[in-house]
Amino acid sequence: MTDAPPRIDVPAGAQRTRTLSAITLLGFGSGLPVALSFSTLEAWCAVSGLSLKTIGAIKLVALAYVFKFLWAPLIDRFSLPVLGRRRGWMLWTQLGIVVALVLIAGLSPQTSLPAIAVLAVVLATLSATQDIAVDAYRADQLLPQDRGLGAALGVGGYRIAMVVSGGFALILAGSYGFRFAYLAMAAFMAIGIVGTLIAPERRVAEESAHSLVKAYVEPLREFLARTKALHWLALILVYKLGNAFALSLSSTFLLRGAGYALSDVGWVNKVFGLAATVVGAFAGGLLLERWSLRRALWIFGVLQGLGALGFFAIALGWQGYPALVTAVAAENFTSGLGTGAFVALLMALCDKRFSATQYALFSALDSAARIFVGPLAGWVAADYGWVVYFAVSLACAVPGLLLLLALGGQFARFDVKSSTT
Repeated sequence: MTDAPPRIDVPAGAQRTRTLSAITLLGFGSGLPVALSFSTLEAWCAVSGLSLKTIGAIKLVALAYVFKFLWAPLIDRFSLPVLGRRRGWMLWTQLGIVVALVLIAGLSPQTSLPAIAVLAVVLATLSATQDIAVDAYRADQLLPQDRGLGAALGVGGYRIAMVVSGGFALILAGSYGFRFAYLAMAAFMAIGIVGTLIAPERRVAEESAHSLVKAYVEPLREFLARTKALHWLALILVYKLGNAFALSLSSTFLLRGAGYALSDVGWVNKVFGLAATVVGAFAGGLLLERWSLRRALWIFGVLQGLGALGFFAIALGWQGYPALVTAVAAENFTSGLGTGAFVALLMALCDKRFSATQYALFSALDSAARIFVGPLAGWVAADYGWVVYFAVSLACAVPGLLLLLALGGQFARFDVKSSTT
């Protein structure tokens, strides 16, 4: 290990404010590169006249986000020069992202597609690595009573950045070209860099072993040795399953099943839905400051399970613009509530010696559930119709609630007064 991060002597209240502010900016920095290596790059390739097969192949660069757990132990095992254990990784990956965006801006898909593809892979890998470091920082630095609010602020910053890099970037590209858009997004990465520079980093427990093999094995061994470890893994897998199922084909349902206009779905389901998700995450974060984690997971789990009732009602025949707004608001607001509590749970489950590795494993498990629910959702909708589809989504919320019941007293370790978290 290199030297410990420099000590930042600030009052507790000021440090809390700086930490939460930094987490918001870091959430923005994490969300910004995602669309630039995925949907925005897809749009650039589409307007450049590339074939559908080529555009589809380029989407494979997003696999870096799925397999980031493979190199997460390196973030736990090694510290990079400057700024310490977590912030060093954040800073260097952010600078690398800026360089990758500038290099992509200097190319064209029509004349330099192989180079852009390689840079897109580099961009996605750097972005996924930044996510590992940011997630580990949150897990290490947030006190138990701040996890809900910290999760909400991080999610809010992330979602806003997705709008900037996925929507505003296309507006810029339409007026000034994609090269200008990518250069502008590189400048926006300064927001994440500022978050890294202002972030306090308290000294936390570090793994003392120097074995790289142990850095891979020990985080998993430590977690599996816990009481009801498999129950925790199952909870991570299914807690947001009903929500993921309902949202998987929500746009398709509103367009094909309910017959809403494309513009209505775009504004309400995407723009208004995003705002509802952010508001829900913030509301959940504030409630988590007053509630126990278990209580929040229970209440938000029930609410996010019932969030699809609006879509279910539309499938049964409820029509009109108010129906669309109500259904989208209910589903996305309750999704935000559940997301805030769920992220707080993932942070609480991390051993601070291995937080980068364990958080990456947990988030990969959650991502896998969302990926594999897509084909199942399509099959149910195609063969049984939209009414059954949303009935199944409501039923998918039950396993998570049953696991919360089975885990029971295991949540005592996440008490604010507990010294283990």
